[in-house]
Amino acid sequence: MATLSGPAYVVGDNIDTDQIIPAQYLMLVPTVPDELRKLGSYALSGLPDDLYPERFVAPGEETTRYPIVIAGRNFGCGSSREHAPIALAAAGCRIVIAESYARIFFRNSVSTGVLYPCECAGRLCDRIRTGDLVEVDLQRETLSVGTTRHALKPLGEARPVIEAGGIFQYARKTGMVPTP
Repeated sequence: MATLSGPAYVVGDNIDTDQIIPAQYLMLVPTVPDELRKLGSYALSGLPDDLYPERFVAPGEETTRYPIVIAGRNFGCGSSREHAPIALAAAGCRIVIAESYARIFFRNSVSTGVLYPCECAGRLCDRIRTGDLVEVDLQRETLSVGTTRHALKPLGEARPVIEAGGIFQYARKTGMVPTP
């Protein structure tokens, strides 16, 4: 994927994994297709309604209309659950652009290969609103809103791992482990 465009869903700082996917939904098994779809329907359902009246996934839906999440600092803090990036991706999110990430969320995003965890050079969550149409260009490492372009930090060696579909697929693709 070189570019992705669509409406953005904007959240603030310190969005933890319990807000991304509340603990009561961790019994859903991502390798079971019906359960993966259900997991996606609960993505970001732990956000407080008073701060986020627009839901990431509309009630009764399994997927979101927001393929891009814009966040502040320390996105994905909290427990080390792989379900967090998997739930976002199952809902239809392809890229999270945050000011910074909790290390474990970033690592789980790369390891599973389900979404791109990009970092922005500035505080985009204060400049962009939920529903704004944005375009992310991974080749140019930019996010554009209308005619305004913002720089993204390079994904570096993480990008080919994500593009391969995760760490195990990357290891097979590069010959690090034998293909079954």
